[in-house]
Amino acid sequence: MNKRVIVAMSGGVDSSVALLKVLDAGYEAVGVTMKLWDYDVMGGRPVGESTCCSVEGINYARDVCVDLGITHYTLDFQDIFRTTVVDDFVSEYLKGRTPNPCIRCNSRVRWGMLFDQADQLGAGMITTGHYARIETGPDGIPRLLKGVDARKDQSYVLWDIPRETLAETLLPLGGMTKDQVRQMARDQGLVTADVPESQEICFVADNDYRRFLREYTNGQLAKVGEGEIVDETGQVIGQHPGYAYFTIGQRRGLGIAHHEPLYVKSLDPAANRITVAPRSALLASACEVGSLNWLVDPPAAPVQIHAQVRYNSPGAPARLIPAKDTLRLEFEKPQLAITPGQSAVFYDGEVLMGGGVILRENGA
Repeated sequence: MNKRVIVAMSGGVDSSVALLKVLDAGYEAVGVTMKLWDYDVMGGRPVGESTCCSVEGINYARDVCVDLGITHYTLDFQDIFRTTVVDDFVSEYLKGRTPNPCIRCNSRVRWGMLFDQADQLGAGMITTGHYARIETGPDGIPRLLKGVDARKDQSYVLWDIPRETLAETLLPLGGMTKDQVRQMARDQGLVTADVPESQEICFVADNDYRRFLREYTNGQLAKVGEGEIVDETGQVIGQHPGYAYFTIGQRRGLGIAHHEPLYVKSLDPAANRITVAPRSALLASACEVGSLNWLVDPPAAPVQIHAQVRYNSPGAPARLIPAKDTLRLEFEKPQLAITPGQSAVFYDGEVLMGGGVILRENGA
């Protein structure tokens, strides 16, 4: 067995403790930090410390590796990250959908490029600091499970990684809580022990999506211009600066007064029109899902599962109905603001079965 492991080092406490864990397990580790973004190019630099896509993060990762006596490399993947993740992020917003770039980054960049680097460095496996577990099932095949810390479980963002990589991936934090991870880092005197977490998308660290879309599209959104906000009857009740600045379920920033709270129900890019409605109108009992990826053998017939349609939701019981290239989810109880472009992820208990991208609510 090849005992050399590539450890993805972000400069945060999670990847630092993941490194500690693989060293404790007897692996020969090589630390790799992926330089994905440059804030000086597009702006939006976060206020205070940042451990993702920043010089501070790279320095933290290097310092941890030096302290633990292992080799550290910083690799420039900005071009592939921009073309694969950022360009797709902007393209989806321009189509009126709401993407999850972290999922695409994991499957297309991290698991893809890290395995390429592992081959070049003579390593047999990769390690990340995600809160999820990989365990061997009764059939002897590796499967991906939720992390034991329900508050930190990150299995949702891993649904699109290649199934064949599970046998070559280590996720040493899946059986730990965040508090345990921080305490282990403190006990080892790691410089990253109390580094705050990054809560936003790395290339929009100031969380100003409008600014980012405006600047990155080089005036393309300005050409879209203002559009109408209409209610469910089609009556115009306001104006907006451009449909791409909004997402399904959004309430803030609409700039309209009404006798009850209104939320974005749908976007019409062709007409540059936003339809708003009361919260109850955003409930849907089904959705169609495409761009599927399976981490277990896909079901050939309808099956009861637990489906999660956004990262920060607890998920809900649903019936999964396979089709040729897509599938339909029918929920036991209506779900709020099912959003095209977001991911629907399927679970059998703790086991992540697979997932896909939401195409439309109600399958219509």
